[in-house]
Amino acid sequence: MKLIICPLAELETALAAKPSHALSVISPDAEAPDIKAAHRLVLRFHDIPGPQEGLTHARIADIETLITFARSWRGPAPLLTHCWAGISRSTASAYIIACLHNPPGVERDLAQLLRRAAPEATPNRLMIALADEILQRDGRMIRAIAEIGRGREAGCGVMFTFDVGDKAGLLF
Repeated sequence: MKLIICPLAELETALAAKPSHALSVISPDAEAPDIKAAHRLVLRFHDIPGPQEGLTHARIADIETLITFARSWRGPAPLLTHCWAGISRSTASAYIIACLHNPPGVERDLAQLLRRAAPEATPNRLMIALADEILQRDGRMIRAIAEIGRGREAGCGVMFTFDVGDKAGLLF
């Protein structure tokens, strides 16, 4: 099983891997890209850490929907997640999916693997906090993402992948 994470600018390249599941996390007013995948989900909220006037933040229902979608993914085709820049909402989605498909207690390891795979990743902390609550990870997801800190400065992320392996039951 493989997760593919990318910015919108690299979506066509990512689609060449023929994902069975495709997740777009985009702003409410953005046009959703036309993606042909057996399973498709579009989530619409801004990349913000909480309520801000005039903007839409991630809500618990959004993250519950993401988790339900990710539970239906079993491989062998990849799951693709993208957002505008491939830095915050898509990396948060990937981390949430990695935690979902791994046992409690490995959140820190997964966050560190995410940092190594994507030095510019700055997962959306609100998404992580909501997922931590839903998955009952007792703050471990929040702490792990806080520990890796903000990613290096970048205007746009680059496409990367995480492979599901059998090493200690971890993704990547």
